Amino acid sequence: MSLAEPENVVLRAREVRFDWSGVPLHWIPGDPAATHLINVLHLLLPAGEKWFAVVLKEALPHVRDERLRQDVLGFVGQESVHADSHDAVLDHFLEQGLDVRPFARQMEYMFMSLLGDRGLTGRRRRAWLNERVSIVAAIEHFTGVLGDWILGAEALDAAGADPVMMDLLRWHGAEEVEHRHVAHDLFMHLDGSYSLRIRSMAITITMLTSLWRRGHRFLMACDPVLREARLNGAKGRRVNGGLVYHMSRAGNAGLVPQGRLIGASMARYLRRTYSPLNEGSTSRALAYLATSPAAQAGLR
Repeated sequence: MSLAEPENVVLRAREVRFDWSGVPLHWIPGDPAATHLINVLHLLLPAGEKWFAVVLKEALPHVRDERLRQDVLGFVGQESVHADSHDAVLDHFLEQGLDVRPFARQMEYMFMSLLGDRGLTGRRRRAWLNERVSIVAAIEHFTGVLGDWILGAEALDAAGADPVMMDLLRWHGAEEVEHRHVAHDLFMHLDGSYSLRIRSMAITITMLTSLWRRGHRFLMACDPVLREARLNGAKGRRVNGGLVYHMSRAGNAGLVPQGRLIGASMARYLRRTYSPLNEGSTSRALAYLATSPAAQAGLR
């Protein structure tokens, strides 16, 4: 029997603690390509979630609903903790010989400069703010879908995925499900244009597809274990295959979301009646947050 969905959940940032000292570079044993498909998240999220917080804080003076204002403040607090937590993973990569700083700097430039406030004034400033909020809402649609997926990704557990990394992903995913409605609600409050919402989704899916391809290629090329294997003449698609091959293989094995899951979620997003509350389960998210080892450690 499914749990009833809770109402009026108060969003709050949770203190979490992770010990990365024992987490291997290839935390899905024997599958570096699938590991790095998920590791792309760590490249994108620190800069991306800091940008989310900046944009939503910029929108706060335009919010006329007190409940929405509190939701936005809770969202900003959670995203700030997410960014810091993924930053710590990048530090762990560096300690293991995987230097991702060049890619991370590119992400920071893209979000904070190319998608920054641009120094606009008046109506142009407000229009650009609304557009950026709509992009955040589109991205948050995907983070909510992915968050719900990781909570039930039993194939990763069966494959022996490292429990600390899985806790990070599931804690983060659960909070994405918990606050999945906030950016959309804010956009509908500020603008609500269907055409802008769809245009922003087109921009978002194009951007994310490109960044995921580049990020995975970067990680596979810079991985010190794989680099040494190639120097020693290692061959095979498991080491050298492209993104589409690895996404299909890992998706069929349940190690990453399958393309049809993402495609179906996009089709739902295109509906005029779309609501993020129809994506995922708040009760399942809260149930995980109540047992997450990192969240429990943060309470002590």
